Formats: sequence, structure tokens, C-alpha cells
Amino acid sequence: MGARETALNVLIACRKNGAWSNGILKEYTNRDKLDRREAALAARLCYGVLQNRAKLDFYLKQLLTGKLKNLHPAVHDILQLGLYQIYEMDKIPANAAVNESVILTKKYCAKNPRAASLVNAVLRNAVRTKGTLSEPKTLQDKYSHPQELIDLLESYVGKEKLEPMLSANNQETAIVIQVNTLKTTAQQLQQLLTREGVTVESHHWLPNCFLLSGAGNLEQLDAFQQGLFYVQDAAARLSVLCANIPQGAKVLDCCAAPGGKTFAAAMDGAGQTISCDIHEHKIALIQSGAQRLGLTNVTALVQDASQNREEWNEKMDVVIADVPCSGYGIIRKKPDIRYKDPATMKDLPRLQLAILKNQARYVKPGGVLMYSTCTLVRAENEGVVEAFLQENPEFTLETLPLPEKFSQKENAMLTLVPGEYDTDGFFICRLRRK
Repeated sequence: MGARETALNVLIACRKNGAWSNGILKEYTNRDKLDRREAALAARLCYGVLQNRAKLDFYLKQLLTGKLKNLHPAVHDILQLGLYQIYEMDKIPANAAVNESVILTKKYCAKNPRAASLVNAVLRNAVRTKGTLSEPKTLQDKYSHPQELIDLLESYVGKEKLEPMLSANNQETAIVIQVNTLKTTAQQLQQLLTREGVTVESHHWLPNCFLLSGAGNLEQLDAFQQGLFYVQDAAARLSVLCANIPQGAKVLDCCAAPGGKTFAAAMDGAGQTISCDIHEHKIALIQSGAQRLGLTNVTALVQDASQNREEWNEKMDVVIADVPCSGYGIIRKKPDIRYKDPATMKDLPRLQLAILKNQARYVKPGGVLMYSTCTLVRAENEGVVEAFLQENPEFTLETLPLPEKFSQKENAMLTLVPGEYDTDGFFICRLRRK
């Protein structure tokens, strides 16, 4: 089984079962035993189609003689997959994209004898007319975000930042990794990854951080197996840097999975890091990650972040609360978030506030409470912090210790918008207990 078929299976699973693309892609890549190059191609194809559905359909409407809505769902998936290769990927020969799409159609739509002929005709028409079709004019068609979501995002970030953010959401993203400074140096890791055939670029403002491309399945890399790095976006790493963890501190990471902030805190000098998640299977992921990285100061436990654990009250120097959220800051990495109903997110601020209030109990007098999300929604970010401060006057906002790159130096709250600082969309707030 090749990359195209794996990508098609991921798209079908997302459509039929509501699966999240990042999780099912990893599962299917391992199941199909793709090598690193094929795994990288499968990821590019899968995310490319999900990021450009409306744009691809805009072109398909011009290429089809019939109506788009009458297409069999699997034929629709295959046409989008083929069209993405023809219109958006310069290194794939057009004939290969057409022929492989026809082969997939014969396998997955065998009950419809006309399907393969349709796919062949539409994609060959696409090759002939490439560069001559009408281009999308609306933001909805151009960037493949539902209009309701576009309106919501504009209300959060403003008109000036809207289109650059939508564009950033659709760009191919590099994998961001952090160097395990307990085992290696940035220079040594870069040399090792380069020898393994990975393209490595230093992050332009965050030290010990690299952007990888052409890596494929990271778990197959020797450097990964040796525990020389872990995957974490620069925004998430920045949130731990802004905690300014004292040497030997006792740190609690309350919504920890998959463990990036826990690992960062442990490397930043925490004496003990307690890492919690509500799901038992995720605790195993954190434990295996800490073991791979050689972190002996991490304890992973099952714990509901909204429920109090009395023996922890006022015992923590730093508490990190990166809470469940709508995820509108990570659409570039999880493109299917854009297709979720915003109405399902409306009760999140209530849960987030409950978690923040409970985690505040664990902070020592003089300790730090970090609140963060990977969304841009004000009700989930500033709104939660403001409601918390009204009920908890013993906490005060404290200026974030930001790198020189940032112009907003005096803020206790920072919202990172995709397209600005080469990060995910993220919210960071620093609070101190009096």
C-alpha cells in the first residue's frame, strides 16, 4: 500500500467516522508500514486536501459536466486527492497523479463501472486546463474555511490579521522540535538529523528549537529513539519559558498529555514535575516520553483537573494549566477543526474556569499560575482570566518575560496569531499568588 492509498483511507475515515486526521494518519501510516518518504507524502496529501476542500471543489465545479453533489463520496475524495496533486504539488508528474487516482477508483469504487472513466476524464481535463480556470474570489473558497468560522475569527483577530491567518492555516507546516539539552546540544542534534536525511532549520527566535521537513515518521529516526528531542510548537514552549521556573521547584502540569510542557518544565530545572491527565492511556504516553528523554523528575498520574486533590493544596511553586479549548489556533496542524460546529464549543469557558479555580488552590503563596490555550477565542482566554480574578483577588496579573522578538513587552496576557511569529495560535497568561 502506498502513500496515496493511505491518504485516501484517512480522508474516508475522517468523513465517515469523524476521526481526527492527525491521530488516524499516524495509525494508518504505521499500519501500512510506510517508510519515512512515503509517510511524509501521505501526510502532505491528507492535510493538503483537508486544508483546501472548498478551493478544490471550486475547481471541480468547472471541470465536471455533472453536479458536484451527485458524486459518490469516495469518488469525490479521489478527485480532490488527484486534483491537489495536479494543482498544488509541482514535484508530482501529472500523469502519475491521474493514473494512481484511476487505480484507486477501480479498487474503492468497483461497484460503479463508470467511476474510473469519470475520474480519468476529469483529471485529464484538469491537466489540460491548468492555469486557465477561474480563481476563487471569496475567502471561503480561497482558504476553505466555513463562512461562520471566518466571521468568528475576524471578530477575534480583526480584519487586518484575518487573511494572513487564514493563509497561514493552509500552509504546509514544518514539524517543530525542542532539543533535549540534558542529552545533547543543538549543534550535535542538527548534525545527526542532517545525516539521517532530514532538512533542519533553526527557529528564528526560540533557542534550542528546530523546524524539520522531509522527516516522515519521526519515531523511525535514531535521534528520536535516543531521546535527543521532543515535538513541541514554539508557542507551547514559550508558555513554559514564561513561567520562569525556579531551580528545584515543584511543578504541576494539570492537563499534560501528550507531555510537551511537562518535559520542558523538567528540563528547565524543576526538582519535581507532576504530570496529570484525565485519560489513563495518555498517562502511559507521558511516562514513555519521559523515559525516552531520560527525565527522572517526572511523575505521571491520572487526575481530573477540575477535581481537587487536597494534599496538593498550596504545595506547588508553579502550576501549568493548558486547558481543553476550541483549538482555533492550531487549524494549520489539525485542519479538520475548521469543519466542526462552533456551537459545540460554547460551554468550554465554564469548564476552563472550573479548572483554573481548582488549580489555583495548589499554588503556594508567592507561586506562579500559568494559564494557556491553543485558541483565539476571547471568551476562552481573557474572559476566563477576568472571571477568575474577580473571584480570586489573592492572585494578580504579572508581566510575561518575553524574548526580544516580541514588541508587546508589558503584557501579562499574550495572544499569538498564526502568521505573526511563526507559531501556532496561542494564549498565555501569567498569574502570581500574593
